[in-house]
Amino acid sequence: MAKIHVVFSAEGKSVDVEEGTTILDAEIAAGIVPNAPCGGQGKCGKCKVKIREGTVLACQTTVRDGMTVDTSAVAPEDVTILMDGVFRPVAFAPGSMPKSAHPLIAAVDLGSTSIVCYLHDGRTGRQVGVKSTLNPQRQYGGDVVQRASYALEHGAQMLSSCVREAIDTLLRELAEENGASETDITRIVMVGNSCMHHLFLEIPTDSLVLAPYEPKVKTPVTVRAVDVGLHIHPEAQLHWLANIGGFVGADTVGCILAADQENADKLTLMVDIGTNGEMVLGDRRMGLTACSTAAGPAFEGAKITCGMRGGTGAIDHVHIEDGKMVCHVIGDGKAIGICGSGLLDAAACMLKLGIIDESGRLDETYYFTDDVFMNQKDVRELQLAKAAISAGIHILCSRQNVPLEQVEQVLLAGAFGNYLDPHSACAIGLLPRELEDRIIPVGNAAGAGAQIAALNEEEEKRSGEIASRVHFVELALDSNFQDVYIDELSFGEEED
Repeated sequence: MAKIHVVFSAEGKSVDVEEGTTILDAEIAAGIVPNAPCGGQGKCGKCKVKIREGTVLACQTTVRDGMTVDTSAVAPEDVTILMDGVFRPVAFAPGSMPKSAHPLIAAVDLGSTSIVCYLHDGRTGRQVGVKSTLNPQRQYGGDVVQRASYALEHGAQMLSSCVREAIDTLLRELAEENGASETDITRIVMVGNSCMHHLFLEIPTDSLVLAPYEPKVKTPVTVRAVDVGLHIHPEAQLHWLANIGGFVGADTVGCILAADQENADKLTLMVDIGTNGEMVLGDRRMGLTACSTAAGPAFEGAKITCGMRGGTGAIDHVHIEDGKMVCHVIGDGKAIGICGSGLLDAAACMLKLGIIDESGRLDETYYFTDDVFMNQKDVRELQLAKAAISAGIHILCSRQNVPLEQVEQVLLAGAFGNYLDPHSACAIGLLPRELEDRIIPVGNAAGAGAQIAALNEEEEKRSGEIASRVHFVELALDSNFQDVYIDELSFGEEED
């Protein structure tokens, strides 16, 4: 088959690909990391590029010989990644490690959207650095189901290698900034959801996308770091915390560990809202029950017409002044899109002003600026996402025979939970109104849990025991879930 030569002008790169290849696949082949949250289905409109004929979707346009592609049609992502979380102090007792003149300990939170690496002094436990980057797997789809499906069709190697390389780069940079070498890292602990776990370790993902949606491996995994492409100390071990079930993975275990939820005196609901909404209900008396619900990537800007991640130019908050909506833009410049927290605020304000009704009906597209707007499709995407989270909370409480009003605190983990306005979340029914005054943001709790396990070997071992004791509820197999989900699609009435 003939080879087609394609030039990417903005990056100064070129590549030869087979005839019939899409521009999106050519970008990937050239080492560019395009944003393709719909997985190349032509639905999200986020992969626009310029060619001689005009602006096109890269995933829907095939290459031709001598084509020059300008990717600057899409603004570069300048995203704020949440790295800090509520950290529970623990004794520094990492256990035995290979010898190094400058020992370092690493912890990694491999999220669907972002990767955060933490570095600690291997003699004192003091944190000496933290770095982050967007997860390069986003070029294969915005949510974990799309990525798992891609791995089944094309193999996991590409999805595995791109995150391994990203983590390796972050660790090397962190070590060098501390006057050390990557090979001085003598211990590493990782967390991530079940899909990230399987893709990183190249474990087949078929069991995650087919009923009964179980991970192939739940127990903690320990491997030599060099065997999974991390160029740290040749004898260093990499410890992945345990998975709980379905898409409730080691990141949720990290959250539980950070909050010490298993020993909590207060009845606690932990919620991590992202493309997958993981939640854990319980305390030291009743134990812990967990579930996961597929919210989709709307809260991260995907599938929203003007949606974007939280970065410069994003409308991140909206409020009402003198009967009109007023927007705040990250960086205080021109608005170029709207991120999840802004979307939530906007919907709450539109509901209060009667621009949308409780069914979500929007009579005409609402413009925040000349270029940034919300249309009926965007409202529906938000309803689908918020209903999934809300239904999961209701089913979880029902399974444990816990009335909502008995929940004493709601710990919101993750970036979206950290930046959202609790009133807006409750006003549109994402979170129960009864719990608005009990909401506590805890930041990147998964990353905090990974650090705790890295610094204390006993905590790492305890995390595996905790995971084995958590009762997992598979919502997809719950006979009541669909009915509750449909009920929760409504925004309800705004309270005065």
